[in-house]
Amino acid sequence: MLDSSKVKVGIAPIGWTNDDLPDLGKENTFEQCVSEMALAGYSGCEIGNKYPKDPEVLHKYLDIRGLQIANAWFSAFLITEPYEKVEADFIKHITFLKAMGAKVVGISEQSHSIQGLKKPIFEDKYVMNNEEWDRLISGVNKLGKVAKDMGITLTFHHHLGTVVQTPEEIDRLMQNTDPEYFNLLFDSGHLAFMGYDYAAVLEKYIDRVKHVHLKDIRPDVIRKVKENHLSFLEGVRLGQFTVPGDGTLDFDPIFKLLEEHNYEGWIIVEAEQDPAVANPFEYALKSRKFIREKTGL
Repeated sequence: MLDSSKVKVGIAPIGWTNDDLPDLGKENTFEQCVSEMALAGYSGCEIGNKYPKDPEVLHKYLDIRGLQIANAWFSAFLITEPYEKVEADFIKHITFLKAMGAKVVGISEQSHSIQGLKKPIFEDKYVMNNEEWDRLISGVNKLGKVAKDMGITLTFHHHLGTVVQTPEEIDRLMQNTDPEYFNLLFDSGHLAFMGYDYAAVLEKYIDRVKHVHLKDIRPDVIRKVKENHLSFLEGVRLGQFTVPGDGTLDFDPIFKLLEEHNYEGWIIVEAEQDPAVANPFEYALKSRKFIREKTGL
């Protein structure tokens, strides 16, 4: 069992309203989203595009529901934009997170990303050259130091369709960054989707995993995405992801590793689906029950 004094369970708003596909969940309000999160038994959440941008206002809505902010996605463009611009945007972002009481930030390198484009997710991923790797590694190390100096832990979100997707790319990034400033956001679904050994990645970097996203997969949908050369977002619409316990992914090795290595931090349910098909409150309850039964949290 995981230690409830060290590990908190949250959920991302993407099951209610999808930032990348705004028509998915356009009928769901911010207040409905956070109310259903709290009612389903979660302690916190990440941030979506319908959330108030003023920390004081957002605190008011969350505090009365017993919710905390765990993290908010940051899109970095370290390969294609001047570092100074990325850092300025990053400081603004983590200043907001700090005001909300968050301890970590999850960043993703979005230069050359195809996750939002109509390109085949299995075929068109961009591969960095050595110079681009150097820019990325230098940049994330510097951002990590900026974050640490402000009391925030930087975690990197490996993500389908981005320049850091494969276990080999994760290896190169982790092995060439400073553990004092750079950590990993582990995402079960983004590794399992491609058939990668997600437990092996977690085991290798467990001591540098400071934030966890849990999503499940539907292999029949993923097979359709591959065979029909579909994009990441087309797969989302079809239901390639679901909440933990509703698909085929084995979460036991994940929970075992987190327990054995005394993981401290958030476990976040993050499963982008069409809320008109997969009722977000129903699926939030389902995943909360699954995690409670598996971990005691």
